[in-house]
Amino acid sequence: MSGNAQVKSVCMDGVEIERSLTRIAHQILETNHGADNIALVGIVTRGDLLAEMLVDKIEQIEGAKVPLGHLDISFYRDDYLTHLAPEVHETRIPFNIDGLDVVLVDDVLFTGRTIRAALDALMDLGRPRSVQLAVLVDRGHRELPIRADFVGKNVPSSSDENVRLFLEAVDGRSEVDILSIEPGSRAGSAPLGGE
Repeated sequence: MSGNAQVKSVCMDGVEIERSLTRIAHQILETNHGADNIALVGIVTRGDLLAEMLVDKIEQIEGAKVPLGHLDISFYRDDYLTHLAPEVHETRIPFNIDGLDVVLVDDVLFTGRTIRAALDALMDLGRPRSVQLAVLVDRGHRELPIRADFVGKNVPSSSDENVRLFLEAVDGRSEVDILSIEPGSRAGSAPLGGE
């Protein structure tokens, strides 16, 4: 990591992340009575990686490959105008979401603003039967009336801390860290490949 961000604690290691994702996959299947009408849509840049992992776990459990999409919310964020050059990624949802039970997947639920933006982006693409939310970590500090249906772990944190997910595939390690926020920085996801 660069700068002055200090790891205060590791609140989930790779094994805990895997166990949480397995539990969430089972809960998704139980809530939706199987995999017949569900699709997973991961919010770029860490939620989409978790969604891929959940799709694999659901296939192992249920024997069915559910549709997977990647959702970029860059231009739906309520703060995108304050970022002179937002990092734009590709939205890839190669299926019709109309009538499906869509499970939005994100890494860390914080203020709820990312999820609000994701809901706006998703509704521009169609009309799902329902939208559910799966997050690996819920850290509290909600600013909007949004809650997750499936949570890997609740992690109490201070508003002057950052809670970040790192994954082996892109960061070289899998863990959830609580870090101090560097002066002039704000809470948010780690860039792909770490910091």
